[in-house]
Amino acid sequence: MDTLILDLLDPEEARRPPMVMKDYSDEFKADAVALYESTPGATYKSIAADLGINRATLREWVLRDRERLGLTAAVAKPGIRARDAVPSTDPDQRVRQLEARVAELEASERKLATERDILRKAAKYFAGETNW
Repeated sequence: MDTLILDLLDPEEARRPPMVMKDYSDEFKADAVALYESTPGATYKSIAADLGINRATLREWVLRDRERLGLTAAVAKPGIRARDAVPSTDPDQRVRQLEARVAELEASERKLATERDILRKAAKYFAGETNW
């Protein structure tokens, strides 16, 4: 009966074996939150899938971090992309569009740097686990 309920809620999750409770390091949690926050248009599900964690777990970490920083849960990440905007002939508007594009590229760079750091740490961890 539990499988039927899970099937109705999310058929994809119903097919997966139940996840075992894991103890993640504070550093991993911070990296996961930073990756989510620095990824424009990201969802909890997409980032959690990339990191191999439960989306509810990631959501909890993000909400805790926002609470710690004094931000409300309703704070939205930037969703409008500058490249989708039509270039303006007004110089001031054009400068604002370019500044928005720079901010988007900087966020993308932070995301890639965070992903790279996570992968490096994972590689070091797994290299230490193998005894060849």
